[in-house]
Amino acid sequence: MPKDTYTAAVDNLLDELREAVLTSRPENVPSFLQQRLSSAHFVVEAPPAESLGIHQKYPAALNEKALSIVVLGITGDLAKKKTIPALFKLFREGLIPTCSHIVGYARSEVQNLAAFRETFTPYLGKVDPSKELVISHFLSRITYVQGSYDKVEDFTKLDQHLREIEAPSQNQGNRLFYLALPPTVFVGACTGIRQAAMPQTGGWVRVIVEKPFGRDTASSNLLSQQLSALFSENQIFRIDHYLGKEMVQNIVTTRFANRVFASLWNNNNIANVQITFKEKIGTEGRGGYFDNFGIIRDVIQNHLTQILALVGMEKPRSLNAEDIRDEKVALLRCVEPVKVSDCVLGQYTASPDGKIPGYLEDPTVPKGSKCPTFAIMRLNINNDRWRNVPFIIKAGKALESKAVSIRIQFHEEVRPFLDKTQRNELVIRAQPNESMYIKITTKTPGLGMQAMDTHQTELDLTYQNRYQVDLPDAYESLISEAIFGSSTNFVRSDELEAAWEIFTPLLHAIDRGEVTPTPYVAGSRGPAEADKLTEACGYRRYAGYQWDSKI
Repeated sequence: MPKDTYTAAVDNLLDELREAVLTSRPENVPSFLQQRLSSAHFVVEAPPAESLGIHQKYPAALNEKALSIVVLGITGDLAKKKTIPALFKLFREGLIPTCSHIVGYARSEVQNLAAFRETFTPYLGKVDPSKELVISHFLSRITYVQGSYDKVEDFTKLDQHLREIEAPSQNQGNRLFYLALPPTVFVGACTGIRQAAMPQTGGWVRVIVEKPFGRDTASSNLLSQQLSALFSENQIFRIDHYLGKEMVQNIVTTRFANRVFASLWNNNNIANVQITFKEKIGTEGRGGYFDNFGIIRDVIQNHLTQILALVGMEKPRSLNAEDIRDEKVALLRCVEPVKVSDCVLGQYTASPDGKIPGYLEDPTVPKGSKCPTFAIMRLNINNDRWRNVPFIIKAGKALESKAVSIRIQFHEEVRPFLDKTQRNELVIRAQPNESMYIKITTKTPGLGMQAMDTHQTELDLTYQNRYQVDLPDAYESLISEAIFGSSTNFVRSDELEAAWEIFTPLLHAIDRGEVTPTPYVAGSRGPAEADKLTEACGYRRYAGYQWDSKI
């Protein structure tokens, strides 16, 4: 029976290794073999996807050229915990070709490629024993090039490696560069890519850049200018992983595909909007890093502001990426810069049981730091749709629970139930327990006087109950979109500028030490003043109601 191409390639590889050993006759044969195998000379094409039980779900056009995914900073935590696991899931689900090349690039020296590949195994999750072959083939696609981020000659070495693995495709390949790097080396790395590691004629190049994108409007604009001198806007994919979350991506569909919401989505019907991020953990030894940013730069300016734009924007002309991003920019430009008087800042102290030490007790945090670990603020949007509707943005660490949620609270109906009616509220939970539910007022079941009684309940769409599907990880979703060339859920440069302009005056005041955060106990809801601000914005909390996820 004739051999398939994969079996033939393996046989050729083993024959070459045998000949090399017999010719060189090294004293340490295993070490010699490891060195030979780690070289780029030996390239074995991946086995057919069908033999791995993988069914192709990506566009056929991806098969026309070699696909190389270069992860810069592959030895760091972000790559190990997020980027590589996301690529594995795309590989396993048939969303990228099984012959894709994953090339790691970092400063560290890797002497044993096989051992290096195995360092990713603990992060790939549990796999059915029958699928273990998929893991081994995925890991076999990972190669490594050592180099610095500011030397063009090192990127020339990277390009040579890419050309060798792209050789079966006549040096025509598409290249995706994922910068799992600190922002201080973005420009140097992108300069090296542009000058020395661009794909050959006919292939595309795309660069995924991680946040933070600057510290304020000026630094962000400078970074955008430096990157735009190297790549066009449609080649730059600024990743905000919240835009990859299923429930966040569903906001546009919920708003514009359902007339019941589209017709009510304005200041005639909506009393206020809350967008909340809460974590139970503190900075956990990373206080020194966090202190350089604070909760506003770390969460609010990017993640929550992106959600704000989707909740508040006008209907786009189409689902085209630029039409959607145009409307997001238009909305953000209507948001007034936040004032110190419209926000409450906090900093957590130790929990009563001592399990969470206070922020200032972290030895990596500068003594007497005024860095906020909690912030709540009122944003005002000056357009016809949202005039006089408070948007309450809240984010904090070391709080009573973990959640990312959106609450749209509607005005109450006054007659004929008077004080027996409660406000309707649409709640979208992005994490945990992805769900969407609407609080409604209903009659209390029963006879007699109960016929006039009401209570609050909900119409509930909890994803785990409704859909028999594992929701994709945010990084998995966004990397696949970048590979497919869809920029809808990535941040455009003018969108980034508009977002920074909202918060830069407040951030500068905090940086100058003009705002002192209010202490709050770890494990609590945050400063008491935060609830007062929420009440002042018109949000009504009804005692006795509690949503049950039913999971």
